[in-house]
Amino acid sequence: QVQLVESGGGLVQAGDSLRLSCAASGLPFSSYAMGWFRQAPGKEREIVATISWRAELIYYAGSVKGRFTISRDNAKNTVYLQMNSLKPEDTAVYYCGASLSYRSSPNYWGRGTQVTVSS
Repeated sequence: QVQLVESGGGLVQAGDSLRLSCAASGLPFSSYAMGWFRQAPGKEREIVATISWRAELIYYAGSVKGRFTISRDNAKNTVYLQMNSLKPEDTAVYYCGASLSYRSSPNYWGRGTQVTVSS
């Protein structure tokens, strides 16, 4: 059974940093592209960042470029999202997803972790 479990969310102030982790099990992790997505209240889920299985391809949404960094450790079956200079508009539930093809819709989703940034 495939499981993606996010952790690291919380309540922080604007300008603070957080690091999200997503631990994967039940799938050949190093064969999957991974991504972070977020959904704010009343809005559609959007891509935050994606990383190919060997990390040779990385994409960031324009709203987070220069502030967020996605990385992965295939030995630990874990993908990370380092979030710096957080803004109130970054408030959302953050999900990780695993995709067989880079930039395609995830085949598997985690349940999400809440990030709240106060002004």
